[in-house]
Amino acid sequence: MTAKVIPFAPIERLIRTAGAHRVSESAGMALTDILEEYGFQISKEAIRLAEHAGRKTVKAEDIKLAKEML
Repeated sequence: MTAKVIPFAPIERLIRTAGAHRVSESAGMALTDILEEYGFQISKEAIRLAEHAGRKTVKAEDIKLAKEML
């Protein structure tokens, strides 16, 4: 996965909400990379679970179960 999906601004807000006074662009991009990779892995597993259940639609329960499995 190479395309950026999550914009920098929400990531910066997330880090600031956690208590940071300032956030470097490199810190925001590092967290973006990590969150996107983890989200991609969860999504792939959730798709597999939905297909196993005979569905084309990924549901919240698939996402939650995939998160627990990973």
